[in-house]
Amino acid sequence: MEQTQKPRGRSSAPATHRVAAHTTPRRTSTRPMGHSSSTSHQKYEAPRRSFEHAAGEQPQTVRFTPLGGLEEIGRNMSVFEYGNEILIVDMGLQFPEEETPGIDFIIPNITSLIPKKKNIKGIVITHGHFDHIGAIPYLISKLGNDIPIYTAAFSKAIISKRQDEFSTGGKLHIIVVKPGEKIRISEHFSAEFFDADHTIPDSLSMILQTPVGNMVYCSDLKVTRDIDGEPHHTDLYKQVGEKGIHTLFLESTNAWKPGKSVSEETVIKNLDDFFIQAKGRIIIGLFSSLITRVVDIFRLAEKHGRKVVLSGFSLKNNVQIAQNLGYLKAKKDTIIPVESIHKYKDENILVLSTGAQGEARASLNKIVSGENKNISIKKGDTIIFSSSVIPGNERPIQTLKDNLTRQGARVYQTQHIDIHASGHGPAEDLKLVIQLIKPKFFVPIHGMYFMRAANADLAQETGVPEQNTLLLDNGQVLALTAHKATITHETALTSYVMVDGLGVGDVEEVVVRDRVALSQEGMFVMILTLDRRTGRFLKNPDIISRGFIYLKENKDIIEEVRKKIKAIVGRIPHFQSVEPDYLKAMLRDQVGQYIYKVTKRRPMIIPVIIEV
Repeated sequence: MEQTQKPRGRSSAPATHRVAAHTTPRRTSTRPMGHSSSTSHQKYEAPRRSFEHAAGEQPQTVRFTPLGGLEEIGRNMSVFEYGNEILIVDMGLQFPEEETPGIDFIIPNITSLIPKKKNIKGIVITHGHFDHIGAIPYLISKLGNDIPIYTAAFSKAIISKRQDEFSTGGKLHIIVVKPGEKIRISEHFSAEFFDADHTIPDSLSMILQTPVGNMVYCSDLKVTRDIDGEPHHTDLYKQVGEKGIHTLFLESTNAWKPGKSVSEETVIKNLDDFFIQAKGRIIIGLFSSLITRVVDIFRLAEKHGRKVVLSGFSLKNNVQIAQNLGYLKAKKDTIIPVESIHKYKDENILVLSTGAQGEARASLNKIVSGENKNISIKKGDTIIFSSSVIPGNERPIQTLKDNLTRQGARVYQTQHIDIHASGHGPAEDLKLVIQLIKPKFFVPIHGMYFMRAANADLAQETGVPEQNTLLLDNGQVLALTAHKATITHETALTSYVMVDGLGVGDVEEVVVRDRVALSQEGMFVMILTLDRRTGRFLKNPDIISRGFIYLKENKDIIEEVRKKIKAIVGRIPHFQSVEPDYLKAMLRDQVGQYIYKVTKRRPMIIPVIIEV
């Protein structure tokens, strides 16, 4: 932890002195929150302030603007603003959709922040999942690498490792925080962090102290339960609620699902039964960031005398980080190189692999396709999908399961038995959190609109008035005063910024629309070779069709298109030079109309004019 840093300097300081303005954050040492046995936590009280205003004076206002995460799964990034002070929470990426073919990632649009970047006092990262940290290497240099990033030790390790993979990333200014620790971020923003139960170590939520009151920001979480479904550590949220909470920002991913979280104890017990029953190898597919589950699986492997093979670059990295930080304490010979797998009997092998979502280039698919030279599927293998299905991945997962089964493996997933517990709490978990925190205002975050609407309903069921439940979309601005919360008419730009290979933001929406059109309707190319002087054809127009029609079976259409091309060109006076752009527009319009008339399809029409 860096001990010589202060909150970021006021915006009035010249930008060139921002580094010098960072000095030691003011901290209040308390015992970590989040343990049910702890009953003597130091109180964290907001200073008493007068909220009376002279005639015509504007009340103190905190502005909250989501730049991503409120209309999708991923791309999480929120902005709190008071006067000339800005605090950012999370900076994540979104994985591509069907509507964004060829795109690697989608990241938040920070256009609205660039003119005010000198006002950014800090960035809080709640945990190390890519939908909360993945955009940092792409965006931080545009805002300033010297901005303090407040996060826990495990998240810091993942962020730093990822930053090192970017040649132009630059060094980050990361300050490690712990549960129960209070940080003075700026003159008007302070934060106290507390534990959030999730699927990755060091997940944090925070109480944000502001001039208008205490606000709680709860990112991804669930309520930990025992095998009988009874909740643990609920005193944590009760302590938070006793501080008097103005607004609660709470994740919504599983708000629409009734019931309670599956106990992790139940998951481990069921996995233990598989270890007992399996006669051959066990291959478990999971997310590389599901480290809490990985730790428990390592214990099962050692209990049942199985060596662990790690398959997947990101999984190996995360396991190494967990070992370095002491979260995973495996015996020296538990992990074996994949090259040594053939030295052991099948009943003594456990393979942990990424790719449970059916990703084409992930490890599990490579094993199935035979691309992994050390591991191949054999009859008697037990395949366990210890992960939920991300919406949109149903088809590739089904294909993966079919291919595994064809090769003789027995496949199990959470639909058969509880072998995965989501890190996102369902309805009863979220209701319990809201009841204990007792906020005056409630803002559902993280998820599609129907998820957030379900979360708003849960808040109203617990007693939050309907008028105090605010449903925002990305880019909308919420104005918060001591006694009021209002969605303003202001908006921030939140259109997609797409990462495509080495390009960041250089793939515009029109390019993506073209890709979608090509994938759905195909391409029709007309190549015209003309005499530069006379404008006459030097050869018959060439036609190329890709993904549209098969030329050999549609000769009548092709000949009619050639006639139309010649007729269009023939109408241009021979003494007049050909204007290529005008001619291309004419060809696209008239040939396009004919093609739609005879096929009822609209391929991308590309005229090519060659003048000789």
